[in-house]
Amino acid sequence: MSERPTADPEEVARFDAAAAEWWDETGPQAALHAINPARLAFVRAMLVAHFGRDDGALAPFGGLRVLDAGCGGGLVAEPMARLGARVTAIDAAAQAIAVARRHAAEAGLDIDYRTGAVEDVGGETFDAVLALEVVEHAADVPAFLAAAAARVAPGGLLIAATLNRTARAFAEAIVGAEYILRWLPRGTHRWSRFVRPSELIGGLVANGLYPVDTAGLSYRPLAGRWAVTRDLSVNYMVCAARPG
Repeated sequence: MSERPTADPEEVARFDAAAAEWWDETGPQAALHAINPARLAFVRAMLVAHFGRDDGALAPFGGLRVLDAGCGGGLVAEPMARLGARVTAIDAAAQAIAVARRHAAEAGLDIDYRTGAVEDVGGETFDAVLALEVVEHAADVPAFLAAAAARVAPGGLLIAATLNRTARAFAEAIVGAEYILRWLPRGTHRWSRFVRPSELIGGLVANGLYPVDTAGLSYRPLAGRWAVTRDLSVNYMVCAARPG
């Protein structure tokens, strides 16, 4: 049975329009740059624990096959490659992929960048599938979760990061981040597309994965940085595994 398409043409066009500024830490993707260290810390901790890797090693993920679904300009793909993973990264925004390829080439990193949606990966499976800040932009969330889960190899992990559909998330992620603080361009998010943790976990369980851990991502204004927390009310992450 063919998989349903998951990319939203309007979302793709919007990300394509800002593709040239993916690596500008003060540009349209400034919020992703700010949140990246915290979400990468969670990803690293989950992979180290699950695969029994040495967290003190320079390249703890040597040999692991990682799919970065909805990779944008490569803000996650590049650190994962530096940590030793064999990274395949895919995004429906062709201009973002072009930027990602150029940036990786300049950094001397070997990353398999592809233009398309997660269902376009085909029958390949990976030790880890990352879907960070992409679920809320999918045209069909159940189809996206099914396609992403299908790419997780036996014994592998899927880690997703997205936004909870709560009143607080509307106030902070849309009103605050887009209109008051202007951390994000207006229109970046639609509250109706935010996904509750129960919905996300339920979608993964329905596709053969079991939850391993959840965590929140919260901004610490006094420290001026994001941190991994247990507050799932706005930004949150889910780690799930396929039985091996």
